[in-house]
Amino acid sequence: MNMSLVLDTPRTQSWRTTLPALVLWLALTGALFYDTFAAMVGIWYRSETFAHAFAVPPLVLWMVWRRRAVLAPMVPVAWPIALLPFALAALGWLAGRLVAANAVMQLSATAMLVLAVPALVGWQVTRVILFPLVYLFFAVPIGEFMIPPLMQWTADFTVWALRLSGIPVYREGLQFVIPSGNWSVVEACSGVRYLMASFMVGTLFGYLNYQSWQRRWIFAGVSLAVPILANWLRAYMIVMLGHLSGNKLAVGADHLVYGWVFFGIVITLLFMIGARWAEPEAAAAPEATGAAGTGPFRAHGGLVVLAIGVLLAAAPRLWLSRLDAAVSQAPVQLALPSTAADWTRTDQVPEFRPRYMEPSAQAEAIYQHSAGDGPVGVYLAYYRGQTEQRKLVSSENVIVTSKDALWHAVDVNTVGLPGSGVAVRQTRLQAHTAQGGGERAAMLVWQIYWVNGEFVHEDYRAKLLGAWQRLRGMGDESAAIVLYAPERPGHSARPALDRFIAANLDILRDTLGQARDGRP
Repeated sequence: MNMSLVLDTPRTQSWRTTLPALVLWLALTGALFYDTFAAMVGIWYRSETFAHAFAVPPLVLWMVWRRRAVLAPMVPVAWPIALLPFALAALGWLAGRLVAANAVMQLSATAMLVLAVPALVGWQVTRVILFPLVYLFFAVPIGEFMIPPLMQWTADFTVWALRLSGIPVYREGLQFVIPSGNWSVVEACSGVRYLMASFMVGTLFGYLNYQSWQRRWIFAGVSLAVPILANWLRAYMIVMLGHLSGNKLAVGADHLVYGWVFFGIVITLLFMIGARWAEPEAAAAPEATGAAGTGPFRAHGGLVVLAIGVLLAAAPRLWLSRLDAAVSQAPVQLALPSTAADWTRTDQVPEFRPRYMEPSAQAEAIYQHSAGDGPVGVYLAYYRGQTEQRKLVSSENVIVTSKDALWHAVDVNTVGLPGSGVAVRQTRLQAHTAQGGGERAAMLVWQIYWVNGEFVHEDYRAKLLGAWQRLRGMGDESAAIVLYAPERPGHSARPALDRFIAANLDILRDTLGQARDGRP
């Protein structure tokens, strides 16, 4: 058969026009959301937890390429229905951008890349490469929200295993003491990097080695559970090595090396066992699907879908420019009053400060009650015009870091304030060591968010409320309120905090309202 005749068939011609259109759509989407994708790559580069994401785009392209024999005879047909989830993804990006929620923005931008494929080539073609498309979401650097529970579970298991081994343990939060020394579970001990790497590689292994979706799902689940269990054993073994060696082994940086060696052995064994049930890939006979057709939409549907898709991708940027016009550009003037109800501001220099990154303005003071209650510390961090790098709700904004030289968090819970309808996030801090041979210092800390006049204590509610108010054209004004009071043996700080917030909640609301409105 003459090769020119093959190349001129409607089927081949369809791919020759659809592929450039798809590349153009993906390129324009990448350009429109360049800052979001650049932020993703920046996280890959900076964070060891997500360094594996560099391999995701090449793997996706390779997985699509290995299906080329099946794709070649298929006829791509535009599928306009996919424009609906594409539009929702674009709206999701806008909502994430309004409150600087990096994860939402990155998931939405990646979803737009994925959804452009079925919109332009159709569902039948997309089914063939559905896994590689979904696999692209592994490039999104999310998972840090799992660090606190993973740290808690690791500490629970380690303490339980040590006691089971006959070693006495005294525990406070993520800190514990055994006869040979002090240990603590920090972010690096959470195992999240092992978890992310194992799940990504395990999912790929299951896809390449199994044909049954049931087996694929089972292996993916196992690759998710095994690193969690392995990390628990790793933490226990490291503490035991340190204990039995008189803290000569598995302390300092070398425990990370031991951790990766142990993880590598576990994952290798997992893949060796999984390979025993591998299913050979069945040879699929190429079949032509779809029809070129001659109707007006069949002839020009791809161009119509491409044009609508590009407009939908550009719409959030245009809408955002209008909403940004409602955000005040004036500098924030924030100051705490000298008196608050029956509380008087003292000259005492605050010895404690939560970590909030780059607020637009901040203020702090120590108050003493006229009847002798106190002291109660107040810290305000005000944010106006939030960005991806500077925002109210962030994993970097914490009451105390795990590496703090003085304090560590013992427990965190939610406390409702009677009669106000307001709840706060309560954190109890304790000093690492006792001062002067006495009791270790302790502190009770309350945290609440103010979002353009409304109080919330949950991170997600603060994000949603901020997005909703921005969509209503109310600007971008939010703040964190942190109250704290020292605890003494036999004397809780709770009554002092209760009395302070009951008397001064409205005053704090007015103080932040003045900063928002520019009132003196």
